[in-house]
Amino acid sequence: MDAILVVNAGSSSVKFQIFGIEGGALRRLIKGQLDGIGTRPRLRADASDKSSLIDQTYALDKVPDVPAAIAAVASWLRETQNLNLLAVGHRVVHGGPKYDRPVVIDEAIVANLEQYVSLAPLHQPNNLAPIRTLLKRRPELLQVACFDTAFHHGHSAVADHFAILNIFTRRASGATAFTGSPTNTSPSACARLPRLWQRAA
Repeated sequence: MDAILVVNAGSSSVKFQIFGIEGGALRRLIKGQLDGIGTRPRLRADASDKSSLIDQTYALDKVPDVPAAIAAVASWLRETQNLNLLAVGHRVVHGGPKYDRPVVIDEAIVANLEQYVSLAPLHQPNNLAPIRTLLKRRPELLQVACFDTAFHHGHSAVADHFAILNIFTRRASGATAFTGSPTNTSPSACARLPRLWQRAA
């Protein structure tokens, strides 16, 4: 069956859903996750009727990190499901100032997204891990990234800059955190915040 895979690879789990394509409509076939990565790895998945398809634990050394978890999920899907993947959608935390909507992924976009790892160190590398794997193994497969930070692109300048000193908003160059505050300001600049505040008062 033609299908679309949706992946949310986080800091300690890989969540996924499979949607079958029938008559131009989508129907969820599978919903699952492999959590406890690096501690107590466990893969669970349910069918559309909520019946259990798998509930399996792994030895810690078998799933020590997110790439290993992705490999375990992929192996199970290949072995048990007859799917023809047409596309994969990925949740990516940080799209920076450039990406304000879903985007088709290629090597250049992945390279661009890697610069935001320091802004979301627990999530961004893991979000990009399955993308890199598929680009290497299935370069012809359509991949699309959806960004958490896209939400903030619709804010007004007043909302983005409220309660933030101008010196920080100028240095931020459009990069915002999930609260709308600038995030690429250096630690040394943050350390000077009290002095800057007094100067601005």
